[in-house]
Amino acid sequence: MKVLVEGEDYYRNRDGFVVLTEKHHLARGYCCGMACTHCPYQFEAVPEPKRSLTLAKRESDNTDLNEIHEF
Repeated sequence: MKVLVEGEDYYRNRDGFVVLTEKHHLARGYCCGMACTHCPYQFEAVPEPKRSLTLAKRESDNTDLNEIHEF
């Protein structure tokens, strides 16, 4: 089993929870179905309706960020 490296494979959020990075997910090679924040696989293994809700939230979050950074 590979040892996870903080700052590379994961980081801790404000609440102290471990958040896996996109790099970690890409190295694993598939969606685990847990609706991870940095899932690069469009949550393909997450069951409905959670998948659709999570995709909509990600889209909304990205739209909000784009509005903040418009020049």
